[in-house]
Amino acid sequence: MKDLFSTASQLYQQARPSYPQDVIQEILKYVPEHHFVWDCGAGSGQFTQLLAPYFDHVVATDISEQQLQHAPYFENVSYQVQPSEKTSFPAQGFDLITVAQAIHWFDFESFYREVNRTLKPNGILAVIGYGLIHVEHHFINQKIQQLYFDTLKGYWDAERRYIDEQYQTIPFPFDEIMMPELKMQYQWSSAQLLKYLSTWSAVKHYIDQNKINPLHDLAEVLSAEQALLTIEFPIFLRVGKIKKYKKKSFMKKIGL
Repeated sequence: MKDLFSTASQLYQQARPSYPQDVIQEILKYVPEHHFVWDCGAGSGQFTQLLAPYFDHVVATDISEQQLQHAPYFENVSYQVQPSEKTSFPAQGFDLITVAQAIHWFDFESFYREVNRTLKPNGILAVIGYGLIHVEHHFINQKIQQLYFDTLKGYWDAERRYIDEQYQTIPFPFDEIMMPELKMQYQWSSAQLLKYLSTWSAVKHYIDQNKINPLHDLAEVLSAEQALLTIEFPIFLRVGKIKKYKKKSFMKKIGL
């Protein structure tokens, strides 16, 4: 897994959007027990904080210690520096495993092997993501589209394509449960929007290679906008259970 966000972990914590309650409520419909949950690639805890009220124990992991240091404190949450593809967790311990806006950075095969090892036979895997921002201000939205597709073309990591493809092209070897369409919507100031755009990995790559900030022109446009902006992100949600033959194999192992 790549670590692209440690150097701007505080900005990431401040600027990345929080997930709406709708997301966790949809997932919880299919989770039979609420004892242990593992939040993989937790970053600075944007999704972890939604899980904390509903589970006895939450383990949130990331390869970035700097990111985890900016995550919110909860008595029932343990933050640990561990790669999602190889952990120290015991087998079949989790009722739910979640990955929010991170699975596209994982080695799929290794991670899914770890999911199958650590998830309870009746447990749930939930993969959450969100797509390209849409601003309900035509000119500003046009400028963001130009930034994303033109200025930053060639600066996005290859894994970004999974976001553009709405997580529909990631491998998902589980018995999938169909989810409704969801979205995040906010009222942001121009400064909040600019902070969020500054967290894009392609912006960092562009600055590293060219020593110029690609947000300069957009920042000038936003500086003239005083009103709050309506912001929207489409949410991707893929939820599944371990395939039935895996469950049968487990039952056979324990003599049932």
